[in-house]
Amino acid sequence: MPGVIETVAVEGYRSLRRLVLPLGRLTVVTGANGVGKSSLYRSLRLLADCALGGAVGALAHEGGLPSTLWAGPENIPRSVRAGEHPVQGTRRTRPVALRLGFAGGPGDPGYGIDLGLPTDGGSAFSLDPEIKTEAVWSGPMLRPATLVADRHGPAVRLRADDGSWRPWGSRLRAFDSILSEVVDPVGAPELVAVRERLRSWRFYDQFRTDPLAPARAVRTGTRTPVLAHDGADLPAALETIRELGRADELDAAVEGAFPGCTVRVKESAGRFELAFHQHGLLRPLTGAELSEGTLRYLLWVAALLSPRPPALLVLNEPETSLHPDLLPALGALVHAAARDTQVVVVTHARPLVEAIRRAAHEAGPADEDAVDDVHEVELVKSFGETTVAGREGPLDEPAWHWPAR
Repeated sequence: MPGVIETVAVEGYRSLRRLVLPLGRLTVVTGANGVGKSSLYRSLRLLADCALGGAVGALAHEGGLPSTLWAGPENIPRSVRAGEHPVQGTRRTRPVALRLGFAGGPGDPGYGIDLGLPTDGGSAFSLDPEIKTEAVWSGPMLRPATLVADRHGPAVRLRADDGSWRPWGSRLRAFDSILSEVVDPVGAPELVAVRERLRSWRFYDQFRTDPLAPARAVRTGTRTPVLAHDGADLPAALETIRELGRADELDAAVEGAFPGCTVRVKESAGRFELAFHQHGLLRPLTGAELSEGTLRYLLWVAALLSPRPPALLVLNEPETSLHPDLLPALGALVHAAARDTQVVVVTHARPLVEAIRRAAHEAGPADEDAVDDVHEVELVKSFGETTVAGREGPLDEPAWHWPAR
């Protein structure tokens, strides 16, 4: 597993006027409804889209850059925060921008991207933002000495082994990312490391469990080490977990939530179907017969026991539609997943937070791989801006610098 991401930064995205967030191996993001938790989740997805060249398209699907930008003033004066003056527009001193970035520890790569308004007024694609700058560096903070690759407009340059700079042969279009277009594993290994890390990030957000949910259907099964985002391959994913050596963990996860129950996968002519064995019933229940809560929990089991863990696993409100009695088992699953991957959980369910903390406390010193610290970040909103509870100012947040335009 690569080093953990220590800092995530977002500027100008919806209510995230400027948010610099520290992360741990297991981070729980909490807060009331409407404080910006979903915006943080979506901004992380946008950051991952950069590695696939899809950030510009994803923003366009949200209504374009103008619809996703911070809607408040560029700065919120102290007098406004003190209630001495009403909120009003201020004279803009910086260009309109949406910025995303992350950084790791010493020796780990960091990345930042700056998206702005298009300058080509003659294009029909007016909702597409332009990539103004990108930078890849080594270590926890961008500095001239740590910069290894950058892009300004269409021009890209890479740092050579002797410290000098060399231009990349091709000029990039305004909607192409340096991560998806520049392929130079010898000359820019940090750039490759950033691209592969972002491509491995995995996101799960409120699986469908309605009567027509894909997870209920009987489907042709192939080995599935990674559950699909919609859970359509749930039976194949559970059988893969079992055959690749995690059968005991799978059985324990089901037993912990539903005492006396087991889940098996019935295979017939290559087609896979869930079989949920419950004490007292003469036959197992199929996927089509499971309650929404039971099916949703099994989906989380498949996601969290993946035999191919990502560099970062982000879960958005996994407690949705689950009975409170299932939260201790889910919390134990989340904690166990952090042995193999960095985990971020976005939730407003206090019982789930406590269940994760209890699992960390109960792991004990005998389990050397267990995460013994749960890093909790509470988000609050003030004057429409998402901030971290208890943070007095910039000096209380991790150090961060954006690439200059």
